[in-house]
Amino acid sequence: MNDTFWGEPISIYTRAQALADGVLVDLTAQARTYGFKIPLACTEAVWLSVQWTEATEARKPEATGQSTDGRLHDVLSLARMAAQGAAQAGAAVVEFEALMVPVDGKATAPRAQLFRLVVSGGDQGEPVLTLMLPGED
Repeated sequence: MNDTFWGEPISIYTRAQALADGVLVDLTAQARTYGFKIPLACTEAVWLSVQWTEATEARKPEATGQSTDGRLHDVLSLARMAAQGAAQAGAAVVEFEALMVPVDGKATAPRAQLFRLVVSGGDQGEPVLTLMLPGED
């Protein structure tokens, strides 16, 4: 029996389950090349805003030169700089912008996309990073 006000949890959705379900996308290996030392995952919504496919390119009226790798490079580079500033300030959450050609529609001009990087506890209480869009948690 639990003596807390709310009682025992009915169900707990773990980070590992979210990764297995595709709700989170593991970017740890890629993030290490940018200097991140703890696991980093992004939400599915972030991944869909970064991922660039042949179908995405085909929707555009002119060639964009975009690729998933290039877009991920931009986001992780900016995330690393934002994380360094947040660490110096002792902040657990930092927001930053990246200029990106929108995935949806026919626009080819880059637009500012806001991201949130959050450091929190993983399934075992270990530090983990999650990259998300504003309004996600």
